[in-house]
Amino acid sequence: MRPRPGGGGLSRGKFRMVQVTRELGGMVLLGARALRRAFQRPLALGDVAYQVEMLGIKSMSIALLTAIFAGLVITLQFAFFMARFGVQHSVGRVVVLTLFRELGPVLTALTVGSRIGSGITAELGSMKVTEQLDAIRALGADPIKKLVTPRVLACLLIFPALTALADVVGLIAGSWVVYAEYNLPFKEFYRTAIETATLLDFTSGIGKSVVFGGIIGVVGCYKGFSVQGGTEGVGKATTETVAITSVVVCLSDFFLTKLFLSL
Repeated sequence: MRPRPGGGGLSRGKFRMVQVTRELGGMVLLGARALRRAFQRPLALGDVAYQVEMLGIKSMSIALLTAIFAGLVITLQFAFFMARFGVQHSVGRVVVLTLFRELGPVLTALTVGSRIGSGITAELGSMKVTEQLDAIRALGADPIKKLVTPRVLACLLIFPALTALADVVGLIAGSWVVYAEYNLPFKEFYRTAIETATLLDFTSGIGKSVVFGGIIGVVGCYKGFSVQGGTEGVGKATTETVAITSVVVCLSDFFLTKLFLSL
């Protein structure tokens, strides 16, 4: 019996869909187990603090540079187009909402998240191929509690802090560029920004960053634990982590934006 044309492509599509669904389910289960073990004694506060230092403090330079140039670019763009209508004095209103609600959390997640997620995958993947994970299990320890939980909790703490820092630095950079280009006083820029921004505008961006941090931590740990094929597999998993986290962050940002706009 002759196979139907295109049947192979359809089968491959179904297989790919099943594989994606299986990986998504595995990530959700890993994240749930990591959070559940976070409340089991002994509490790994020292491990969490170490991961905050390794993942967060060493990522501050990237976050700061991203925030500075994001603030400069969007402020310059908005001021240029608003100057056509003679309302460039109100540029602070637009910039503060753009930074607080979107650019602050999203750009931080994309830039810093790529570094953190790939680093977690590379570290855990190397432990997997060198059988260190098997050694941890053989000693009676729980790899999820020892390795995954501290990293996920650290990501949940790191990204809101870096996002808040990016918001402040972006506003400072924006105020300087409009002062230099359009002679807009700092007082006027910050006055319009403060009058426009509300607590919900700020907390919506921080709330997004918490979700983004959880996604990046879980994806990085899951891909590290599922590495196969030796050192070549570690490189492949690291690349996949960057791609997956970028796509999922952008996708989740859409739904989170709809959620916060409805509040």
